[in-house]
Amino acid sequence: MITELGHFALILAFLVAIVQSVVPLIGAAKRWPSWMNFAEPAAIIQFSMVAFSFGALVWAFVTSDFSLRIVVENSHSAKPMLYKISGTWGNHEGSMLLWVLIVSLFGAMAAFFGGGLPPTLKARVLAVQGAIGVAFFAFILFTSNPFDRLIVAPFDGRDLNPLLQDPGLAFHPPFLYLGYVGLSMAFSFAVAALIEGRVDAAWGRWVRPWTLAAWVFLTIGIALGSWWAYYELGWGGFWFWDPVENASFMPWLLAAALLHSAIVVEKRESLKSWTILLAIIAFGFSLIGTFIVRSGLLTSVHAFANDPERGVFILIILVIFIGGALTLFAARAQAMEAKGVFGMVSRESALILNNILLAVSCFVVFVGTMWPMVAEMAFDRKLSVGAPFFNSAFTPFMVALGIALPVGAMLPWKRGKLGKTAYSLRYAFVLAVALALLVWAMQTGRSALGPVGLFLGAWITFGAAVDLWSRTGRKGNLKRLFRLPGADWGKAVAHTGMGVTMFAIAGLTAWEVEDIRVAQPGQPFEVGQFTLTLEDVRLVEGPNYFSTTADVRIEKHGWPMGTLHPEKRDYPVARMPTTEAAIDYRFLGDLYVVIGDQQADGGWVMRTYIKPLANWIWGGCILMALGGLLSLSDRRFRVAAGARKAPTGGVPAE
Repeated sequence: MITELGHFALILAFLVAIVQSVVPLIGAAKRWPSWMNFAEPAAIIQFSMVAFSFGALVWAFVTSDFSLRIVVENSHSAKPMLYKISGTWGNHEGSMLLWVLIVSLFGAMAAFFGGGLPPTLKARVLAVQGAIGVAFFAFILFTSNPFDRLIVAPFDGRDLNPLLQDPGLAFHPPFLYLGYVGLSMAFSFAVAALIEGRVDAAWGRWVRPWTLAAWVFLTIGIALGSWWAYYELGWGGFWFWDPVENASFMPWLLAAALLHSAIVVEKRESLKSWTILLAIIAFGFSLIGTFIVRSGLLTSVHAFANDPERGVFILIILVIFIGGALTLFAARAQAMEAKGVFGMVSRESALILNNILLAVSCFVVFVGTMWPMVAEMAFDRKLSVGAPFFNSAFTPFMVALGIALPVGAMLPWKRGKLGKTAYSLRYAFVLAVALALLVWAMQTGRSALGPVGLFLGAWITFGAAVDLWSRTGRKGNLKRLFRLPGADWGKAVAHTGMGVTMFAIAGLTAWEVEDIRVAQPGQPFEVGQFTLTLEDVRLVEGPNYFSTTADVRIEKHGWPMGTLHPEKRDYPVARMPTTEAAIDYRFLGDLYVVIGDQQADGGWVMRTYIKPLANWIWGGCILMALGGLLSLSDRRFRVAAGARKAPTGGVPAE
């Protein structure tokens, strides 16, 4: 019964979305308040219906309702409860229901928190958001119904992909979806502004918190996915340049560019056309990511790889929304005339450079991701584009961004002096160079990647500290430092996180130690500063798997450091093995151990890695997300915060 009610609620949400996408638009065009006001309750009702529908699907997984096809294919009665729940979105149909749930959530939040928005803009934003919902409701109901019943229910299910039965993958997709589906709000604001024919400082202030929230969620989601790949897949890497990884990374790069360009719109009323274009393209790349994951055209460890017909449906949605928005953008170009004038050396120019580097780096990732498919379709050649291409093509843009970041963040608006700004950063530069030279002197026979990464990380971090300190006045008033707006602290913390992540990635790449051997039980061997001894290998039965578990004793300079337990698991229902790495997490680096197959002489294949600064990668991501949250706490960046002080229907002032 609950399942049928969930299906019915989904159909009702579809009908509400249709009305929401039409009535407010007509009301805004005719200036009919009652029609425009319909958008708010419609958005809230739509979200309530989808939330009920999603809850019904979760209930089906929790209770192991094997009369539903989706539960049979993605669950099992013996599976732990956490993975029964996460199985709801660990498949195509359930993940698409989560997709529309988040679209409707953002629409409901805009209705709830957008009290200060001009009525016509608010009505149009919610109408565009409703139209996005209509497209994906149709996709779900007509091609991917999660409430599809089986005529005869089996006794048990086929289990979820064992790789997805992990806490990191339980929380990774919701955060990721909150990120790149959340960019639909920036898209809705952009299209609504194009329909109105007005983009001003107030628009820039309104669109920023939505973009910032999406970027924060994307940062957390990507970090969780990277962490999962590091400890779960057993190969010791944190990033593989996989098509699905790139599908979330490309919108992240464009969202970062959009955040910075919206600042220029808000502060200087410049870059209007470019900011609108970025908002459209950023959501477009979110749709491209959805297409990549579900079309089956590109293979991935964690792609849904459904039939191409579904991919064509998503491609049609992409063409309609992004093509329509770009057509409207071309028609309204004259309405987005820039007002602010600025010099070649100014913060505006620095933010333009920031945008160029982020946009071009996104384009590089896009070309590398799609080129194998293009080559096969156009030239009948099977090509593989791997990490060497991405590392060599993508890294220079990030290095340039890291060098320019501290200087650009401190340049004044409109017109500045490069020498004066660089002089204020002299101590940060000297200290960063000194640290890099120190590491260069300490390492022998290794590449310059580590010292260069340390220089960039230190340069960005110390530059952010100098920028923050400069706001306290010439005398360095500490009380003033702690009274700074949340956006100032957020910028400093986020930039610091970027610096930490850059250094950590460079350090891990440059200084990693790898050892692969056949380890004999009871015979110690050396890897770097550690002594490892394979003491025993035993069989262990888990809740829904069987495990070959090793006991590996670790010593460092003769001192015992504990015992690690790497595993090889076999899931009999899914008929799929997995590798569970054992990791000794440490502040400066991890010891990473993987057990392989037993050999004819009784030994076991063991791979051992020393991973310097591995945790710093995710620590840097946490700092970036924290910086975004601090910026969101700034009352100036809440949706239409300034509008509450303005007369009804007025435009908020800076």
